[in-house]
Amino acid sequence: MNNQKLPLYFRSILWSYNFFMLDPDRDKVIIIINAINYGGLRHWRWISDFYGKSEVANILRGIPKSEIRDRAIRLTSLLFGVSTWNHAPRSFN
Repeated sequence: MNNQKLPLYFRSILWSYNFFMLDPDRDKVIIIINAINYGGLRHWRWISDFYGKSEVANILRGIPKSEIRDRAIRLTSLLFGVSTWNHAPRSFN
């Protein structure tokens, strides 16, 4: 990808991580999930521009639907074209 750091405005949605140690390439799943769940329009726009809509959609299809807050599911589906979600198993039996 790009050899770029996260914009400082991501710090407010990644408060539980060591912000300056996050790498946009290595930690893209963390960044995308937090941007979707807690970010605003500029976070969503940045992940879309930086990773591309298809890459964001691929990441979202690979994680359990429960990782995304209910209020963001519909908009995420529309903006990133995610029509099928991965469901987490309820038990290991």
